[in-house]
Amino acid sequence: MRLLLKQVTISDPSSAFNDQVKDLLIEQGIIKQIADDIDLNDEDIQIVPSNNYIVSPGWVDVFSHFNDPGFEFNETLESGAAAAAAGGYTHVFVLPDTKPVVHNKTTVEYIVQKAKSLPVNIHPLGAITKNLEGNELAEMYDMRNSGAVAFSDGLSPVQTPGLLLKALQYVKAFDGVIIQMPVDKSIGKYGLMNEGIISTQLGLPGIPSIAEELIISRDIELAKYTGSKIHLTGISTAKSIELIIAARKQGIEVTCSATPYHLFFSEEDLQDYDSNLKVNPPLRTAKDVQALKDAVLNGDIDCIASHHLPQNWDNKNCEFEYAAYGMIGLETSYAVINTLLPQLTSGQLNKLFSANARSIFSLPSYSIEENAIADLTIYDRNEEIEITKNSFKSKSSNSPFIGHKLRGKVIGIINKEKVSLKQ
Repeated sequence: MRLLLKQVTISDPSSAFNDQVKDLLIEQGIIKQIADDIDLNDEDIQIVPSNNYIVSPGWVDVFSHFNDPGFEFNETLESGAAAAAAGGYTHVFVLPDTKPVVHNKTTVEYIVQKAKSLPVNIHPLGAITKNLEGNELAEMYDMRNSGAVAFSDGLSPVQTPGLLLKALQYVKAFDGVIIQMPVDKSIGKYGLMNEGIISTQLGLPGIPSIAEELIISRDIELAKYTGSKIHLTGISTAKSIELIIAARKQGIEVTCSATPYHLFFSEEDLQDYDSNLKVNPPLRTAKDVQALKDAVLNGDIDCIASHHLPQNWDNKNCEFEYAAYGMIGLETSYAVINTLLPQLTSGQLNKLFSANARSIFSLPSYSIEENAIADLTIYDRNEEIEITKNSFKSKSSNSPFIGHKLRGKVIGIINKEKVSLKQ
């Protein structure tokens, strides 16, 4: 593999070439040369011409569902990797919510081995509890040694405080991280959307914001008590952000991520009963959406997490009450954030999509320097794209962004000695 990137802007604060326009020569997965102008007359080299592209360290998604094993009709590791590459991601954390559940070293090794040949690094999240049942701790130490990057009960977050406390104590021994989606299932158990005036108007049972905020408060206290690390993903309310900021001031090791759709949509967008907008945690108020945007701009939100959750046609094309939760997001995450918050600098985008996640979860970090491993994302900030059903690499198309025009395009990724560029 030989590739020449012409006149790209390097976005990598750890690089001596940060914010400079350079040519990059990449051979066999290594950045061989960085210079003002590299002129090669070689038929065996692939050239990406100058077009105001930006290159940054490869992006990381910390919460995606690839459904393999057991639910391959929604997504497979192969189709998920293709969607991730199209979205600019070189690393993806996949949920343990499969059949069988990823709760022992055998299932972790299955994913690790099957993903070796794919262009994206797929990192299994090991389950915290056996079968995601919330009753007994899973084999976390063995899973860690087999390749689990962190631990989460995925879409069924741990509800019992005592059990989560034990999990936090357990992973501290090897500096592990627990990922929790903040949902108290006992509050608003039958809720379908945010509880408020609009849920009343639509005649839909609601999920109050306290169902999220209580779990966040509890988990922060448990992290404080154990001195362990916790990552809260899918935060959706202004109060949640306040709780996390206050915890950090106390020195508690809590980090967080928000989804693009919680930043883009609010409860008001549900008035047409679009089942693709049925998500958990639910879409909140316009005030909450603005608070999330401000938190992204201020750096209070560490990562953007796609919460890529493929669903087949039957699970979404039905009454709102019976529709499954979730939407796909890997292929639209960057364009949504770039469209919503064009004032973000390339350096801020690098932190949100790459650097912070690598630091939190101890992933390898490669600077854009000569002789460094090429783990790169190439993107454009100005080109307008229209989202269509046929544009998705994912096996599923449950996206509310179909028909939307967004600004910002992923050109491709370079990773694992492979080049994946959009045509």
